[in-house]
Amino acid sequence: MDYVSALLPPVVMAVFFIGLVVTIVKSQGGPNKAKEDAIVDAALARAESTRQQGGTAP
Repeated sequence: MDYVSALLPPVVMAVFFIGLVVTIVKSQGGPNKAKEDAIVDAALARAESTRQQGGTAP
């Protein structure tokens, strides 16, 4: 029975990890992709303009 208690946590974590990966892959693209891309582009542009106005290099 010790082997069952030793293997149970890694197996449960693997199942949850696989579920997470499947969920992420399924949520890519679709009707919201353009909106998500626009949000990311706006955030990157805002960060770049802030960095240029501050005059400091990373």
